[in-house]
Amino acid sequence: MDNKKQNILNLSKEYFNENISYKTIKPGVDYIPASGKVLDENDMVNLIDASLDMWLTAGRYSSAFEKEFAKILDAKYCSLVNSGSSANLVAFTALTSYKLGERRLKEGDEVITVAAGFPTTISPIIQNGMIPVFIDVDLETYDYKVDDIENAISDKTKAIFMAHTLGNPFDLNKVMELAEKYNLWVIEDSCDALGAKYNGKYTGTIGHIGTFSFYPAHHITMGEGGAVVTNDPLLYNIITSVRDWGRDCICPPGKDNICKNRFTQKHGELPIGYDHKYVYSHLGYNLKVTDMQAAIGLSQLNKLKYFKHKRNENFKKLHKGLSRLNKYLILPKETEKSEPSWFGFPITIIKNDKYNRNDLINFLEDNKIGTRLLFAGNILKQPAFTRNNYNYKVVGDLANTDTIMESTFWIGVWPGITEECIDYIVDKFNVFFSN
Repeated sequence: MDNKKQNILNLSKEYFNENISYKTIKPGVDYIPASGKVLDENDMVNLIDASLDMWLTAGRYSSAFEKEFAKILDAKYCSLVNSGSSANLVAFTALTSYKLGERRLKEGDEVITVAAGFPTTISPIIQNGMIPVFIDVDLETYDYKVDDIENAISDKTKAIFMAHTLGNPFDLNKVMELAEKYNLWVIEDSCDALGAKYNGKYTGTIGHIGTFSFYPAHHITMGEGGAVVTNDPLLYNIITSVRDWGRDCICPPGKDNICKNRFTQKHGELPIGYDHKYVYSHLGYNLKVTDMQAAIGLSQLNKLKYFKHKRNENFKKLHKGLSRLNKYLILPKETEKSEPSWFGFPITIIKNDKYNRNDLINFLEDNKIGTRLLFAGNILKQPAFTRNNYNYKVVGDLANTDTIMESTFWIGVWPGITEECIDYIVDKFNVFFSN
C-alpha cells in the first residue's frame, strides 16, 4: 500500500473518531431507538479503501465477504444481493428454474407460510404465480404453530417459506421432517436471525436455501444488502444466474472466459459459438451489491459474535425486569432446541378493559422509548390484500395472528442499548402499570 493511500486511511480513522463516533444514549434525555446500527472506524477504513479502487460494482470485497460469510455459517455457498427483500426474491425465483426438472415450482403450486410477518416473504410467492397458504402462530414464540403445519399440506404443496421471527428460530425439526416426507423445498428467511442456531446449526443453513438482510436495523449492516446461502451447487448456480441478469455465464464482473468455452458452445436455438456472456438461462435481474457496501459488511462480520452476545444479554435483562408484569403482558419465549439471536423483544398485551396497545406505546414513545409493531400484523388485513384479488388459502384460523395485529409490539435489544437504558425502560413499564 502506497504512503498516500495509507495516509488517507489513517485520516479517515481520525475523522470517524472525531466526527461520527457514537455517544452513549442517555435514557430520559435521548430517544432509545428500537433498532440501530453500530459502526466503528474500521468500517469507515474499509469503505474508503473500497472507494479508492473506483471499481463501483461487486469486486474484491464482495468476493471476500461471500467466502467469509459462508465460512462463519459453515455453509458452502453465499451470493450477495442488494437487500434482504431481493434475497427472498432470488431464493424463491431460483426454485422455478427448469434446471430443477420435475421439482421446479410452477404456477399454481402452494407454499406454506404465516400471515404474521414481513411482506417480502410473501411477495415472491405471489409474483411467481403461486399460492401462499397461511397458518397461525404461537403467541410466546411468534413462530408457526407446530401442530397446524401438516394440516396445511395438500397435493399442490411444493414448498415451505417462513421467517425466524425476530431472531427466534422456528421448529426446523418438524419442517425438515415434513419436507422429506412430502418432498418439499424449504426456504428459511433468516433476515432477522443472523447468528441464531437450531440444534447447534445456524439458521439459514438447515433448509435448502437461507436468506439474510444487512439493512442498518439488522444484526450487521452494509447499509443496503442481503445474502442468499445454500449448500447445493446446482441451486447456487441458479441463484447466481437470477441475481446476475439471468445469464448462464458464471464469470464475475470484469472477468471473461474462465471456462475457456466462451465461443464454442451451443445454447438453446442460438447459433453455435454465441458469446456465452450473453446467453440467458433464466428471467433474472441485476441485484448485486457495490464493493463499498460489501467492504463495510466484511468489517461488520468481525463484530457479529459481540453483537449477538449483546442482543441476547439485553433480551435476558428485559425479560427479567418485565417478568413481574406477567399478569398484564405475554412475554416472549425461545423455541426448544434453539439459540436465538434476538432482533427485538416482542410483547403482547393481555386483553383487558382498561388500556390497549396504543395507550402503552404512546406512553413509551412520550418517554423516549422506541417501539415497533410486529411488521404486517395480519398481512391479509393490509391494503395490498384487501384491495387486490390475490389468490391465497388459510388453513385453520388466524386467531393469534389477529391478536398480534391488535395487541403486539416490540422494543429494542440492539447493542447500542445500555444496562442503564434497560433499567429506565423497565421502570417506565412499572410506572404505566402502577397507574
